[in-house]
Amino acid sequence: MNKLQVFQKMIDEGLKQIPLNGQPPELYRPLQYVLGLGGKRMRPALTLIACDLFDAPPEDALPAALGIELFHNFSLIHDDIMDKAPLRRNQPTIHEKWDGNIAILSGDAMLIKAYQQIAETRLEFLPVVLKIFNETALMVCEGQQLDMNFEKKEKVTINDYIRMIEKKTAVLLAASLQIGAIIGKAGAEDSGHLYEFGRNMGIAFQLQDDILDVYGDAAQFGKRTGGDIISNKKTFLLLKAMELAERMPYKKEELLQWIHAPEFNPIEKVKAITSIYDYLNIRPVAEEECRQYYLKAISELDKIHTNSDKKSSLQALAKSLMNREM
Repeated sequence: MNKLQVFQKMIDEGLKQIPLNGQPPELYRPLQYVLGLGGKRMRPALTLIACDLFDAPPEDALPAALGIELFHNFSLIHDDIMDKAPLRRNQPTIHEKWDGNIAILSGDAMLIKAYQQIAETRLEFLPVVLKIFNETALMVCEGQQLDMNFEKKEKVTINDYIRMIEKKTAVLLAASLQIGAIIGKAGAEDSGHLYEFGRNMGIAFQLQDDILDVYGDAAQFGKRTGGDIISNKKTFLLLKAMELAERMPYKKEELLQWIHAPEFNPIEKVKAITSIYDYLNIRPVAEEECRQYYLKAISELDKIHTNSDKKSSLQALAKSLMNREM
């Protein structure tokens, strides 16, 4: 068992110790259900890895790591409601299995549980950790609002989109690392490089999600393929297609017809827009954009002053994130 697997097991065991058997059961069963769906526990694993990177006991960072994982699951519950997503990790989402009101309330309860775990952080680190956590949580909300704004906004640039996914996705990865480094008593320079590593990895991760939504294996990815296309999400792929289609009026017109169609067959729409992406060669462009952010992340990791063997867990995790099933 490698170090990453050890940390993932620590997190799973820690989550099992969190009391989720309260009354009324309708509030707590959805929390048990969501946490029972599993996942790679990537964000809390980053917190433990970052703490260990500076030779501090990873157990010191476990309460903060658990709080981060609970916050992440809170955000997924509410994202799924807003996106009307039917599946999460190949299982029905809470609002599908129960209903929307239960999903909202159980998401709120998950957030409170997250703060309870953060509060268990050792007192010497708690003020700084709480400050970072609060700032990050607010940025995640800002990113989600920007994402919703983009649904109604006609003109969205790729730079706009990158700023949105930075807030919605990347900052939580970055903060997970930064919090672990702080608890590990890292210097400001090293914790800054770790933050930038996480930020760039988060952007790369979301860009890959955009690609997987169109080209991924639905059974392995755990979501409906083409969900972003069906809901007209302004992903990197769509924005790049709109940009390139400016030079091809007939392709732009075809793309706009599908985007603005009041009624459509979802399967036909996904097939048609994917065909436009293929014609415009969008996938390799998106993959190269993703690769560039990954390389920026690795360059930040190289600058950290610690034993190179200690960085291997982060390097392995970064590589695994970029090798998800296509």
